[in-house]
Amino acid sequence: MLSSTDLKKWLHHDIEPRDKLLLVLSSFEAPCQIREIKERALEAGFWIPATWNPSTSLGRSKGLAVRTPKGWEITDRGKQHLRNLGVARLSSAAVQLASDLRRELAHIRDATTRSFVEEAIACHEAELYRSAIVMSWIGAVAVLQEHVHANYLNEFNAEAKRVDARWKSATTTDDLGKMREADFLDRIAALSIIGGDVKKELKGCLDRRNSCSHPNSLKIRANTAAHHIEVLLLNVFRVF
Repeated sequence: MLSSTDLKKWLHHDIEPRDKLLLVLSSFEAPCQIREIKERALEAGFWIPATWNPSTSLGRSKGLAVRTPKGWEITDRGKQHLRNLGVARLSSAAVQLASDLRRELAHIRDATTRSFVEEAIACHEAELYRSAIVMSWIGAVAVLQEHVHANYLNEFNAEAKRVDARWKSATTTDDLGKMREADFLDRIAALSIIGGDVKKELKGCLDRRNSCSHPNSLKIRANTAAHHIEVLLLNVFRVF
């Protein structure tokens, strides 16, 4: 059962109306009426708009909540749905970050890249922070490579050959992946695809990814992973 303190915190987070209703339901030990749902939300400082129509919203939740003779109650599927959102595990800021990243998924055209980002979000929500750092970096690099391939391929090859005459001109995104990622960042910065400060931050993310992808004593917690993902969100996923 969600505590009153946690309910107050989560209700003021930017999530779907249906999920806010599920949050309120999860704070009850027994089935409840719509009137009680509204009262509980108000106690947490959140007024449920009349336009939401809680009965209709919960009735269309596809089994996340059910109406019994005694009232509405959240199901095991509904509880799992909230856990998948990170409720009761991550801070509200961390869930906001995951929510923001999910919104960017619709703008990622390549299915493979989108799957990397989806996995990064899932890892972050499951507190698998090292994995979240690795997967989010893979997704970000894929986005950058796709952008270069679609818009700057000739310029990129010319710059790559200027720096290293041995570079074989890329024709596919897989070809771009043959270049060391640090060098790739240098090349696209030279073409002003990214700025110098962005390159500096992305190289920090690359170093962190490298540390997280090998066995070592480095400790990673939620804030570090959130910072890493936020840098990629603001400077890659929302830009390219």
